[in-house]
Amino acid sequence: MKQLKHWQDPVNAVLGAWLILSPWALGFSGEMMAMWNFVAVGVLLLATALGAIFLPRAWEEWTESALGLWLVVSPWILGFAAIEMAKVDAVLSGLVVLTLSLWALQDEGGWLTSDKTAPR
Repeated sequence: MKQLKHWQDPVNAVLGAWLILSPWALGFSGEMMAMWNFVAVGVLLLATALGAIFLPRAWEEWTESALGLWLVVSPWILGFAAIEMAKVDAVLSGLVVLTLSLWALQDEGGWLTSDKTAPR
């Protein structure tokens, strides 16, 4: 079996699944903009994290970072900041995703380095 490169990737995969389910779990599934944002970001995060698990490359960590940053700002950009549960879920989940993905990038030797995860 292949060695897992970053422990952060499975955690981000679980967070992606959480984002997909959270509109129903937290009761804001009737808010279409928020709900579709969570489902779309959750699907993208889950797919990217699984890609990082099975075929690790630095671009996946950068993609996860961008998704985390998007989650943090999305309540204000998409106009659902008044829905407290959705806003808190987006900001907290986004900060965790962003932190984990930047941590994995730092494990590669720094944020500004080239793609060191490419097979040699």
